[in-house]
Amino acid sequence: MSRRQRKSELKSTLWFTPLWYIIGAVCLSVFTFYLDYVVNVSLYLPAAIGFSGQTLQVLLSALVGGVLTLSAFTINSLLVALTTFSGQFSSKMLVNFVSDRATQHVLGIFNGSFIYVLLNFLYVTHEKDEYIVATPVFSILTAITAAVTFIYFINHTATWMQVHNISFNMNAKSKSVQASLEKELGPYHLDKEIKRESLPPESNGKVIKASQSGYLQVADFSRLIKLANKDNILLRFEVRIGEFVVEGTPLFTYWEYGKSIHSDRYFKSIEIGLKQTEIQDLEYGLIKLAEVAIKAFGHNDPLTVTNTIHQITDLLKSIGQSTNFSPYLFDQEQELRIILNQKDFRYHLHKGFASIREYANQNSTVMTELLTMVSLLSKTMDKEVHKDLWEFARQTILGFDNYSLYENDCLYILEQLSELAKNTDNQKDYLFLLEYMLQRVSSKSAANVPSSL
Repeated sequence: MSRRQRKSELKSTLWFTPLWYIIGAVCLSVFTFYLDYVVNVSLYLPAAIGFSGQTLQVLLSALVGGVLTLSAFTINSLLVALTTFSGQFSSKMLVNFVSDRATQHVLGIFNGSFIYVLLNFLYVTHEKDEYIVATPVFSILTAITAAVTFIYFINHTATWMQVHNISFNMNAKSKSVQASLEKELGPYHLDKEIKRESLPPESNGKVIKASQSGYLQVADFSRLIKLANKDNILLRFEVRIGEFVVEGTPLFTYWEYGKSIHSDRYFKSIEIGLKQTEIQDLEYGLIKLAEVAIKAFGHNDPLTVTNTIHQITDLLKSIGQSTNFSPYLFDQEQELRIILNQKDFRYHLHKGFASIREYANQNSTVMTELLTMVSLLSKTMDKEVHKDLWEFARQTILGFDNYSLYENDCLYILEQLSELAKNTDNQKDYLFLLEYMLQRVSSKSAANVPSSL
């Protein structure tokens, strides 16, 4: 497992961050013992803030029960949140909530507080002449911190479960993955045109096949370029990050310019696992957002569908800008070493919107929102993708086969379609779609369609 993947796996677990809080609680308990029983800090502080041994035991026993009760309520709230995410939105949302820093810190505070108070309870004696200051003060402050944290966690869970926050957090996560990937590949991109005729012939290439089945999760591009430079080869990816492969599937094709290579070394620069991850996979973020929208159809929640479509639109704009990067990666000597297998914007547009369009079952409201977002993309993206945007809209309109529309639904759809046609310079094709849409409404209603459309 690579360092980057190990870090991602640790962030998606519930035990790593709380473990550090528990270690901190043990250290704080040792420090408290040192203050009370070695330094005897009670000699330097007012007597009013101190406790006798017997009184302190009663206090600590109450605090242990109270902190444990708050921890139980927190765990119960966490389970309710996880069940809601899994059932109402998507099972893939569980990792997002669990890996959230606020969630992990809250669990860490409760576990650390319980361990700290419990350890303090162990070394307090029943001696009547025992007078302790640091232990009760720190224990009470710890219990207050746990109580405030409980209120914060309830508010955090309620806020995090709101639709706009869920979709926004997923979008932000995907954008961070994209930014990280661009930062990683940026130094190896050059403004250098590569013609297909200059590439070595396909017949001279040798294939490196997968040794196991699973998802291609991570590729260490920096290490692969160094290996390719050392072996003096050109390496081409045959699969994409996030794609499922079976044992024996071609992973790489390489062309040797010198001595033969040991292909086993290249397997150490990739990771094939049992699940998809968001470490380098932009497509996975689109799939998760689309699944949230699809789940919302089953719960009759149009607001969730609409909000998710908006976030997918924003993510598609970012992905569209990144897909303009060249698939060719160069080493420090500006020699071509790696050819990536990357999809164009049309593919990502289909992944983001096509499944929503399918499950909408010709819902005119959702279709109007989809066309609105496609039209919005046409205003903000380069002309290179305008053909893809118009083709998606055209296929969406042609999908209204044997389906009658209300007059207003037809007008709203035509309004967005007309604007998209102007932005993408497809007015002629729009006239054909206009005639097709007018067939979906009655002749009386069609007469009321404004001439501007």
